[in-house]
Amino acid sequence: MVSDLDIYRAAQVLIREHGADAPIHAAMRHDELFEAGDLNGVAVWKRILRALDALLSKQPTGGGQLH
Repeated sequence: MVSDLDIYRAAQVLIREHGADAPIHAAMRHDELFEAGDLNGVAVWKRILRALDALLSKQPTGGGQLH
């Protein structure tokens, strides 16, 4: 079982490497594992996709300042 902390760390690495395109890269990996029949891998990448959604929804858009 992969911990939630590890899932969020993986999501943060993807965001750092791919920015707003991180979910696309995660979805491609998810699909590769699905086609290979790796259901455990699919479950992990689904969790990473949810973490990406949560993390990216909290990031400010545009150039505005947070108060």
